[in-house]
Amino acid sequence: MKQSEVVSIATDAPLRVRLEGGTVIQGTLSSPGGGGAVAVSGPAGTINSTIDKVLVTWEPGSTDPEILALQHNWAYEVAADISGKTGNTKQMGTAFSARAVQSGPTDTLQFYVAYNREKTMQETVDAAGNTVETEARSADQFKAGVDFSNNFSGRFSWYTRDEGGFDRVKDIDVYNIAAAGLGYDFVKRPGWTLTGRGGISFRYENYKNPLTEDVKASGLDIGLINEYKGEFWSMVNRLSWVPLFEDFANYRFLHESYLELPMADPKWKARFGVANDFNSKPAPGLEEMDTTFFARFVLSFK
Repeated sequence: MKQSEVVSIATDAPLRVRLEGGTVIQGTLSSPGGGGAVAVSGPAGTINSTIDKVLVTWEPGSTDPEILALQHNWAYEVAADISGKTGNTKQMGTAFSARAVQSGPTDTLQFYVAYNREKTMQETVDAAGNTVETEARSADQFKAGVDFSNNFSGRFSWYTRDEGGFDRVKDIDVYNIAAAGLGYDFVKRPGWTLTGRGGISFRYENYKNPLTEDVKASGLDIGLINEYKGEFWSMVNRLSWVPLFEDFANYRFLHESYLELPMADPKWKARFGVANDFNSKPAPGLEEMDTTFFARFVLSFK
């Protein structure tokens, strides 16, 4: 029911009430005569108004909702999964990630870290009849980053971000992508935001093999972030394209999409998704695309 459709109201306990115009009074509420009228009666007297002029109410001793709206709040999540396989080959995979998000009225600050490692042990018999065990790594990647955005006007925002880490399977000893630019909310509704980003970046990649040329160059930073929260599920999609100015054919394309479902305890969730890491000019002998499918348990808390 809309507030404008309420014709009467009554409370037994006193409340703090803010009326249109900024007047704040504490007292019990009643509707003498109905018709949308409201009277707030307290120790200092009675104020008569109408229900549609009541902006907000809150319990005495609790924090004013306007002050709460201006506060910055932290939210945290930790996700992990372990997978394995035995038989002709032995496979073990571990993945861990954590994220801390500070949200305010117009700005959001995020810190995140993730590590993914997968290895396969395979037994073979050599010409002498001896059993030989070999190990191959299919993933050994670490990343940590920070992302800050400020919604300075309507749907417009500015952002800055930095991410660094390593990828030993791709022979990257250390990498870093720093970027800053402007964002625009194509969709901005309760429970759903779709934000596009465009800016300038600096990309650095140091390869372990001295014969592979390192990357040290500036370029564009194009991104798309979609976050949707349904009644019983949520979905996140993140896309990032970072081409170099000196060679647009040299770029990194990163993608992550996942579906999150709540468990019996709302703090726990199950996350199912896919992540892609495309390097248009990888080290010699390596594939351009790495794709990871994952199913993880997530613990969220504040």
